[in-house]
Amino acid sequence: MPDFSFSRDSAISALRLLGGCTALGFATYAQAAPAFDSDSPWMLGDWNGTRTELSEKGYDFKLDYTGEMGSNLHGGYDHDRTARYSDQFGLGTHLDLQKILGWDDAEFQLTITKRSGNNISNDRINDPRVGGFTSAQEVWGRGQTTRLTQMWYQQKFFDQKLDIKVGRFGEGEDFNSFPCDFQNLAFCGSQVGNWVGGIWYNWPVSQWALRVKYHLTPELYAQVGAYEQNPSNLDRGNGFKLSGSGTQGAVLPVELVWTPKLNGLPGEYRAGYYYSSAKAADVYKDQNGQPAALSGEAYRSASSKHGVWFGAQQQVTSIASDHSRGLSVFANATMHDKKTNAIDNYVQAGVVYKGPFDARAKDDIGFALARVHVNPAFRKNAEASNRANAVYDYDDPTFLPPQDTEYSAELYYGVHVANWLTVRPNLQYIRHPGGVDQVDDALIAGIKIQSSF
Repeated sequence: MPDFSFSRDSAISALRLLGGCTALGFATYAQAAPAFDSDSPWMLGDWNGTRTELSEKGYDFKLDYTGEMGSNLHGGYDHDRTARYSDQFGLGTHLDLQKILGWDDAEFQLTITKRSGNNISNDRINDPRVGGFTSAQEVWGRGQTTRLTQMWYQQKFFDQKLDIKVGRFGEGEDFNSFPCDFQNLAFCGSQVGNWVGGIWYNWPVSQWALRVKYHLTPELYAQVGAYEQNPSNLDRGNGFKLSGSGTQGAVLPVELVWTPKLNGLPGEYRAGYYYSSAKAADVYKDQNGQPAALSGEAYRSASSKHGVWFGAQQQVTSIASDHSRGLSVFANATMHDKKTNAIDNYVQAGVVYKGPFDARAKDDIGFALARVHVNPAFRKNAEASNRANAVYDYDDPTFLPPQDTEYSAELYYGVHVANWLTVRPNLQYIRHPGGVDQVDDALIAGIKIQSSF
């Protein structure tokens, strides 16, 4: 069973508050509407109307679950076939402070997450000497532990044109954000955080942060943020750390977002830039401009780190009777500092069709491709390290495999079982896992389950 013991009194109090509210809902539910109603957004129903009544008063409670299975059908680093399962529980509350306290356009969010399980990519798909870039089970990662994932206050001003959020949250909630219906990490969530994960921390990690958004028009807004860059927030034992000890600098993203309706169909286009004020180590050279792995000197230090991103999502077709059905296309790209980052660029594109059949109007089909490219200097560093150690045989345990380019593809079919349950079986194909040419291309079968209690 998951261990829900926390080291901080504040975390215990928060969980007790959420648990108490949920227990109250369960008690009401004992005399409530039928459970497992496919039209309900919650598996446990409306608690005899209490849940809707609380929502109308400004109190919303959520208990969500995501589970992912991955099995290596063919190829990869280790051909021994097996299956792995990882999952996440998310317990949260959202408070509409305008309804509760009379504070105009104010809201508060608190979320605690618990991740558990194992990932098929770690030792079956990727060479464990260097690891991989993508993950066949995106819900695995950032420590299989319990975390305070959201604790923020949001306030809007000037007829909601100005939007300020402050508290603890991750960059990907607002910047470079992207849906997470695919199971492979290369097609799920904020991609900047996947390729500069040492400074940009995606869900479920949180840090002290401030985000300011301003709507220039109803369809166009600009936003800027400041996020604590503190690697200690990644530690398993620091899931509820609130102090700033260990902070190295700040991540400062800025983004322009356009949300038009083209021919009446919704779209979203993003362009952004991030800057890290913390020092970063060069991936290849020492202070004298020589390969550090050969000279034995320390890697030279850069005063900052930076990169850019672009993203687009657009629905392009619809059905006259139901505009929620139809074909959507998407693409994402990121580019990063070549001096300090292992990945210098990433591109991805795909399609999703919602409501493919009249009898399955809420099902969806998705297909996507991604390319992750390794910084040539990072590859040269691995080659220099092997020369320094006089190791040239890939099968030698001390050999450091040079990495180049990894390609990923995923095809899924999402079965809308109920409004509170979606099951997405999928097939993933990874060419050169981890960018290592010697690793066999891998075929992975997966199942993603998303449910709300």
